[in-house]
Amino acid sequence: MNQLLIQYSYLQFLDFMTTIAFLLHGVREGNPLVNLALRYTPYPIGGLLAVKLAAIALGIYAWRRGRHRLLVRINILFALVVAWNIVSLIVAAAGSKAI
Repeated sequence: MNQLLIQYSYLQFLDFMTTIAFLLHGVREGNPLVNLALRYTPYPIGGLLAVKLAAIALGIYAWRRGRHRLLVRINILFALVVAWNIVSLIVAAAGSKAI
């Protein structure tokens, strides 16, 4: 399997985990598509999981079609999103407790 696709899948997993952390802390989802999936499924985590599985399926499709440059760009975007999420969680935790 291509390293690019592995990175893409890993970043999707990290985004899934940081989104769960936000939801547990009462933060609403900012992505309208994900927000819709969270609202209209019996279990919000199931909706989030469905969106992430669809994203991975799209990544596999892009990889099989040779759209490697697209995957590189999406990986950069999701790396930034995950980094932003982690920083936001740390800042929120630091704000609620004295370090």
